[in-house]
Parts: sequence; C-alpha cells; structure tokens
Amino acid sequence: MFRLNLGRSPRYCDGLSRRSFLALGIAGLAQVSLAQLARAREASEAKKNTSVILLWLDGGPSHMDLYDMKPDAPAEYRGLWKPIHTRVPGFDITEMFPKQAKVTDKFSIVRSLHHDTGDHFSGAHRMLTAKDMGVSGANTTGKFPSIGAIVNRELGPRHRGVPGYVAIPHASSIGLSPGYFAGNFLGAQHNPFQPGGDPNSPNYHVNNINLAAGLTVPRLEDRRSLVQHFDSARRLLDDLADVQAMDRFEQEAFDFISGPRARRAFDIGSEDPKLRDRYGRHNWGQSTLLARRLVEAGSTFVTVHFGGWDHHWNLKQGMEAYLPIVDSAVSALFEDLDERGLLETTLVVLCGEFSRTPKMNNGAGQGTPGRDHWGEAMFCLLGGGGVKGGQIVGSTDRLGQRPHTRPLTPANIHATIYHVLGIDPKLQLLDPSGRPVSVLDDPTPIQELL
Repeated sequence: MFRLNLGRSPRYCDGLSRRSFLALGIAGLAQVSLAQLARAREASEAKKNTSVILLWLDGGPSHMDLYDMKPDAPAEYRGLWKPIHTRVPGFDITEMFPKQAKVTDKFSIVRSLHHDTGDHFSGAHRMLTAKDMGVSGANTTGKFPSIGAIVNRELGPRHRGVPGYVAIPHASSIGLSPGYFAGNFLGAQHNPFQPGGDPNSPNYHVNNINLAAGLTVPRLEDRRSLVQHFDSARRLLDDLADVQAMDRFEQEAFDFISGPRARRAFDIGSEDPKLRDRYGRHNWGQSTLLARRLVEAGSTFVTVHFGGWDHHWNLKQGMEAYLPIVDSAVSALFEDLDERGLLETTLVVLCGEFSRTPKMNNGAGQGTPGRDHWGEAMFCLLGGGGVKGGQIVGSTDRLGQRPHTRPLTPANIHATIYHVLGIDPKLQLLDPSGRPVSVLDDPTPIQELL
C-alpha cells in the first residue's frame, strides 16, 4: 500500500483548511466496481493525441487586475495597475504581465465568462464539473465527476507507464482534496494522482512511484498474479467487457508502479537549470514545468494548484507577490511547449472558481483595499492544442460587472476542451441510479477559438 500525507494549506474566508491522504495499492484494485469499469473509455487511438494542463488559481483571481482591465473606469473600479500593449494589437493586459505580453499570439482570453455565484464551493463545482446541482458552502459534497476524471475515463494516459490524470502537487479546491477534481460516482480510480511535495525542493522525488524496500518487480509481479488467481472464480461470473476493463485498469496501475517512465517524468532535477530559472524557482513555476514533463511523458490531463487568491483585503501586496510568479510560469510554459513542438498537442487553461468584485472595497475592516467574490464576470485563458491564439472572446461592460457581448458559461469552456481532445461534448454518463446524464447542459464549444 502506498500512502501520502498531503499536508495543510492556508485557510480561506470560509474558515476551512485542507488535509488529505491518498492511498494506492495493486491488491485494492479488486475492490473497484466493475459496473463502473464496464463503461470503460474508448480506445485512445480513436482520439486526438492532445493533452491538457489546467493552471488552477484557487481562491478566485480578479479579471479587472489581470486580463480585463478598465483604465477609463472610476478609480475604485479600475484598480491599482495600468494595462500594457502586447504583441497582438488590441490585446491589452496588466503591466504586471510583461513576459506574457510577448506571447499573446499563443493564447486567447475569454472575457465574458460567468456562472453568477460568489460562493467558493458553488463556483469551483461549476468551473470544474460544469454543473450546479446545489453545491454551496452549506452543501460542499461534490455531485458530479470533474472534467479531468471524465477525460481520464474516456482516454486514459497517452502512453503506458504514467498516470493519465495528475494534480501537482495536489488536487485542492477551497480546502477540499481531491474536492471537485474527483471522479465522484465514476469511482476513485478516476481521481487524480497527487504526488505532493514541492517540486522546487532540492532532490524532489515522489515516494509513490518507488517500490517498497525489498520489493522487486518480479516479486510485485508474483503478488499481482496471486491476486489475479484469487479473482479468477469471481471473474467467471463477470461479463467479458467487465473483465477487460478491469484488466486495463490493473495493467495501467502496474505499469505506473513498476516501470521507469513515471520516474523519469517526475525527475525534474534532470532539467536544464536555465529552463528551470525561466519557469521560476518557486513551487508554482516548478510545478508548471513538471506538468509539461508529464504531458510530454504521456499524461493526458494535468492540473497545477496556484492557491491563495482570496484577496478581500491586501490586494496590492497579494498581486505584487503573485502576478510576477504567474507571468514567469505561464510565459515559460507557452515558449517551452512551442520550442519542443508540443504546443499544437497541449491545451493550456488558466482560471479560478470565480472573479472578484469590480468595485474595490475599503479593506473589509483590515485597512487595506481588496475585492470580494464575484461570479457575474470572469476570465479564462486558453492556448495551444489547436486553439487559436491572439483572440479576445466576448467583453464586459464599462465597469467590468457583467458580460456585454458573447456571454459564455463553464459548459462552453468544457465543450471546447472536449472538442480539442476529440471527446464528444454530448457524451453521457450513467449516474448512480443507472440513469444517463449528459456531461454538459450546453455542449457548444467556443467556435471563435477553433
């Protein structure tokens, strides 16, 4: 059994903190519901060979301070920073993003995204699952599989020996882990693999992909054969498709634990130090670099956790600390993918659960101005994977309060991601009652980007 303590994260305004454990075991695979695995993903050969990196700004970043600035609005709306021109005419972003300004031809921004809730849990559930389903701070349980879990079910890894769905360094949404990144009724086998740790640490390694002391690959194979022997009688009663689905899942897990591909992918210390410097020598930068290494090795959906965006006050200090880090990580990722010939097969997505109020507050009693929760107008960055770069999709009104043109929802973002991956956005799953349910209420992708 492999067990991982993922530690703690700072408290959000909701008063919650994160603490979780992940366990992985070959023998435990026999406990997975075969009814779930019977609806196994289609062969990946029939899909596009594309992967996704989701940079998750946990806590909710302000559209007004990043990618949708309003320099002509009153001071209490336009904020503290000025927009700058980029290499794409008309594509202005914050002056805190000078490096991204040089690569705006490689990504696009949706400025008219909205889901109309200012609740952390509601917003995260809607952004990560495209579903409402009554989730809120008063009812935080996830009700639907995340997009990463669905992609993992449909496609699995692009190459054997690496996990198909990974969360670096952990999967966390508003203190819940795996929270709304989870497989939910698809089963824990579709939760993301969470390596934990800090990829910026010297001698970073992942214990989960190393065999226990004294356990060799041949001995692991013997244990696996023993489990299969004890399962044989039960399997005689199973449908052939069920058996094949279980065999695929067991084989993927065995390849992951016993093979060298995952260990090489997680060996970030083998990267050129100059490239590591470009990403930034901090957790966020090195986590982003590790995400690139994983999609290059064959992972299909990788999330990176950038936490701490709940700036009800102290906005100035928070943005001046975080935005340069994001700027280095995002710009380096697009440049690196392009240089390696991976940009056309890797979709990068940057978003959070909601935005912040267009009008700044007086510091929420803390003495330093900030912004509160806002789901009526948000942004989402998308680039690579065949998505057109240099595009601005939609707009907000002059004060940044609501969409002015081309209003879009999380379902449209998901539909675009599914389209890029070659998954039908009209896909249906069977819920726990056996009833077919569409993964998206609106399966319309954003055509301007395709």
